[in-house]
Amino acid sequence: MVQNGTAAQTKIKQLVDNISRVIIGKQQAVEQSIIALICGGHLLIEDVPGVGKTMLARSVARSTGCTFGRIQFTPDLLPSDITGVTIFNQQSGEFEYRPGPIMAQMVLADELNRTTPKTQSALFEAMEEHQVTIDAVTHPLPRPNMVLATLNPIEYEGTFPLPEGQLDRFMLR
Repeated sequence: MVQNGTAAQTKIKQLVDNISRVIIGKQQAVEQSIIALICGGHLLIEDVPGVGKTMLARSVARSTGCTFGRIQFTPDLLPSDITGVTIFNQQSGEFEYRPGPIMAQMVLADELNRTTPKTQSALFEAMEEHQVTIDAVTHPLPRPNMVLATLNPIEYEGTFPLPEGQLDRFMLR
């Protein structure tokens, strides 16, 4: 049992070291992202634009072999832009599900507080239930699944505050 723990610690240290080669000066954010991924949780980072949050999410995905999806939250973003849509395929004569970016294993939810509460709720529902339901068909999210969400400081123009109940969906902040 101790040997397995030591091997796991070694792998985690290698992972943190690998990501830290790209993300310099953000050791706590790197460690929190790995902890959240291992524990099946989600991470929320509040910081000003341009400090490497997107690069952190991409680096974690690459280093762990996870698929990567990015959602750029804007005031006109729709819930279906996150979850995906069902469209009619004229060749087959059937409806097909086209997955949205939430169907990746590592999802960057960038500038989450720039979109409306209705659209935010589509993300939070997927995070909580580990699935999305489109036209009465349930699609499970891949495992592992982690959302790394970013917020702009509330002083920035065009932001929507997140209620405490939604902030509780994140394992680490």
